[in-house]
Amino acid sequence: MITSVLPAPRATARAAADASATAWALAARDGDPHAAEHFVRALHGDVLRYVAHLSGDPQTAQDLAQDTFVRAFASLPRFEGRASARTWLLSIARRAVADSFRRAAARPRQADTHDWQAVMERAQPCGLPGFDDGVALLDLLEALPDERREAFVLTQIVGLSYDDAARFIGCPIGTVRSRVGRARATLERLLAEADCPAVRAA
Repeated sequence: MITSVLPAPRATARAAADASATAWALAARDGDPHAAEHFVRALHGDVLRYVAHLSGDPQTAQDLAQDTFVRAFASLPRFEGRASARTWLLSIARRAVADSFRRAAARPRQADTHDWQAVMERAQPCGLPGFDDGVALLDLLEALPDERREAFVLTQIVGLSYDDAARFIGCPIGTVRSRVGRARATLERLLAEADCPAVRAA
């Protein structure tokens, strides 16, 4: 028997990964602790990227991801696998971020001081490879309208298909494609402006 050594198309690989994650979620729901571990490992990276970009605060991303999985395991008995576990989990992540915004808005503001800012800036791992690029990307994404940013992050960073993103957001697939296209055009324009010497000097 001849086995192909060519890599599977991205869409096929993503569908297989989604099917595996959903199967692990269902097994975890039925009490398999090993399946629960596989479920978390399979989707932790996607959740972390999504909450970091949705919240615009990479410093709290780990806490938001943890909150997402705590909520997911509490809701797991009601998960029936009608949607993929990835889509189901990202919807929980979206609610976790929204709740964190509401809590922050209700929290009393601390006294204005610059000391904590200096401490936080010194604590940043700026020497890590890719750190500056990641901060620059977050800054660029912040310039996008919320709807375009979410569509771009879901399809271009998290890796959902346009169809899955449309179901997740709750809009037609053509709307998702339009939002991603406009987001990409805006990002390309911003990158071109950043390369302009006058902008760098300013």
